[in-house]
Amino acid sequence: MKHSIRKQFMLIFSAATVAMILLCVLANTLLLEPFYMKQKEKVLDEAYRLINEYSQGGGLDSEEFAVGLDQVAARYNLEILVIDADTNTLRTTVNDSKVLTDRLLGYLFSDEPVDQILYSTKMYTVQKNQDVRMHTDYIELWGTLSGSELILMRSPMEGIKSSVRISNRLLVYTGVIVLIIGVVINVILSRKVTDPILELVDISEKMSKLDFDVKYTSGGDNEIALLGTHMNNLSDKLEKTISELKTANNNLMSELNRKSEAEEMRKEFLSNVSHELKTPIALIQGYSEGLKDCVNTDCESRDYYCDVIIDEAGRMNKLVRNLLELNQLEFGNGNVEMERFDIVELVSNCIESVSILIKQNNINIELSHSRDVMNVWSDEFKVEQAVNNYLSNAIHYCKNENRISVRISDKGEYTRVSVFNSGDPIPEEAIPHLWTKFYKVDKARTREYGGSGIGLSIVKAVMETLNRGYGVINHENGVEFWFELDRRTTC
Repeated sequence: MKHSIRKQFMLIFSAATVAMILLCVLANTLLLEPFYMKQKEKVLDEAYRLINEYSQGGGLDSEEFAVGLDQVAARYNLEILVIDADTNTLRTTVNDSKVLTDRLLGYLFSDEPVDQILYSTKMYTVQKNQDVRMHTDYIELWGTLSGSELILMRSPMEGIKSSVRISNRLLVYTGVIVLIIGVVINVILSRKVTDPILELVDISEKMSKLDFDVKYTSGGDNEIALLGTHMNNLSDKLEKTISELKTANNNLMSELNRKSEAEEMRKEFLSNVSHELKTPIALIQGYSEGLKDCVNTDCESRDYYCDVIIDEAGRMNKLVRNLLELNQLEFGNGNVEMERFDIVELVSNCIESVSILIKQNNINIELSHSRDVMNVWSDEFKVEQAVNNYLSNAIHYCKNENRISVRISDKGEYTRVSVFNSGDPIPEEAIPHLWTKFYKVDKARTREYGGSGIGLSIVKAVMETLNRGYGVINHENGVEFWFELDRRTTC
């Protein structure tokens, strides 16, 4: 991702770390020396106070003064010289006191130049000056003690300049290490922030394709987790809304198709019904008149006549029911209820319901499917009608190997349900007419098992109502009928 939050975190952290290092180096360079000067001024004031107290306590010749002077010099890193009015050295912390004596006398009795006087009191002056001989800057205090002794204390400034350089170098080294460690920690911590965000990105991408099966699962109790919970709720509501929209959209498409074909279907329906009912009505009428006129007086003949009448009445009853069902589908009197259901379970139940017929005809039936094709979007009741008609058709025309194979397969955005039965292939010229009402490839065989030629027309009406594909495929050893259903929630 070109502008990922993780990269932005790393860049911001790195830039902030580098800026802090540079700021510390700049502060050291500009402020450390003035700050050091202020501290040294306080040190010189404190050292002068202590030495003055020691001198008043036991005198300059006392052991207490000598020890106190050495302690002050060692504690504050000072060079100290104390002389009397005759320039005799009373106490010193350096081996060669002549340099300090000449420097002190120069301040007292000559106009020796001074770089910078920091401040003065009645007893002493604090200044910054350079030792020309040593080429070293010093901060110095010179003046008189309470006993009129002359004193000079100084501390070199070279130490602070060296400290600034060392401190800046240490800051740079430390900063680089901190930057490397920080980047590693930032990568680890940023994952905890960005991984849930990336999960939400993936969920939103799938939601944009109307796939609502994926849910936010990272958990937590922060703002990202709250957003994930809201995304899950939104997904559920969108799925429900789309289901309702699909139902309404499907009904609308069906309504438009029905209106344009209604009149022609009505005429065709009346013509076909009158043709199909003509034969059973004529048979019932003929055998009924025969019974009334006592054409056959023996019981066996009368029973045969009655059986024919009952059989033809049953055929008419089945025909009328199928016609009513087909008429309802074609004219759209029944609403389509789109929902998501398990197609494997539905097909298994349909196979179970015809198990008696399968056993009676010594047929071997098998069902194959994969787990990722189970859920589909459609009208469960109408799909069941289509499956039952395919199975009924397969049972009645199954022969040779006596085998029926039901397969549920993945076709991308669709799931295909196919029913194959072993037997004779359908003549090619008859295939275009299979879905026409009352069309029969083998009229004698259809009449034999009581078929009316409406079963495949019902499948056609169901699939056109659902706006999905259907068809038939000839094989060398049999025939395969199929239809397809939505796997996704596309409208």
